[in-house]
Amino acid sequence: MTIIRIILTAMLWLVFLGRAGMAQEIRVAAAADLQSAFDVLGEQFKRNSGISVKLAYGSSGDFFHQLESGAPFDMFFSANLDYAKALEADGHALPESYYEYARGKIVLWSRKEVRVELGSGLHGLLDSSIKRVAIANPQHAPYGQAAVAALKKENIYESVERKLVIAENVSQAASFVLSGAADAGIIALSLAKSPHMRDQGYYAEIPTADYQPLVQACVVLRSSRNQEAATQFLTFLKTPAAAQLLRSYGFEIP
Repeated sequence: MTIIRIILTAMLWLVFLGRAGMAQEIRVAAAADLQSAFDVLGEQFKRNSGISVKLAYGSSGDFFHQLESGAPFDMFFSANLDYAKALEADGHALPESYYEYARGKIVLWSRKEVRVELGSGLHGLLDSSIKRVAIANPQHAPYGQAAVAALKKENIYESVERKLVIAENVSQAASFVLSGAADAGIIALSLAKSPHMRDQGYYAEIPTADYQPLVQACVVLRSSRNQEAATQFLTFLKTPAAAQLLRSYGFEIP
C-alpha cells in the first residue's frame, strides 16, 4: 500500500510540475511589424515575472485563420483591430481581454545606396531607376492593404503596380529591400526604426490621411491554458515603460 501511495504521490507531483512549467511560458502570435519592439518587451517581461514569452511573427490575416482553426496560442496581437474584434465576436477571445494597444504607420524606405527621391513621397517610385517596390501581401496583411490604399490615394497605383514585389508580411517586405531584392519598400515605421535597419537606409513617412488608420489590437485566447500568465503580459503592456518603448519604435499609443 505504501508503494502505491508513493507512486501516486510521484505522479501527482509530475502533473503539478508539468502544469507549473507550462505556466512559465506563453505563446504569442504577433503581427510582423512588432518584431523588434516585442523581442525587447518579451525579455523585459520575463525579467520581471519569470514567465517566458514565445513569440511567432507573421501576417495578421494568416494568424487569424489559424486561430479560428484552433492554433495553440495564448495571445494574438493583430496589426489591425478587425481580426481581433472578429475573434472576440466569434467567442475565441477571453471576455474583456480585447485591447487596442497601438497605432502603426507606414513609410517609404530605401537603402542608402539607392537613390529614391524621398522628398517627393510615393511619387518618387515613379522614377524609371526604381524597378522593384516591396509591400506586404494586401490579401491578408494590414500593412499591405495600407500600402495599396496610399498608392491609390496618390493616384499612382496603376503606374507602380507592375513594380510591386509582394511579400508574405511586412517584415519580409522590409527584408526584400534590405537585401537588395527590391529598390524600395512601403513598410512599417516600427521596422524602419529597428536596430538592424535604422542605419542601413532612409525613410519618409507617408501621410496618415492616405490610408485607413492602422489601429492595432490584441486579445487573450479563450483556448489558452495559461490565461493568467497571458493576462499578466497584457497588464505589463499597459504600463508606462512598455508604452514608452513602443513609442520609441514609432507607434502611437492610445
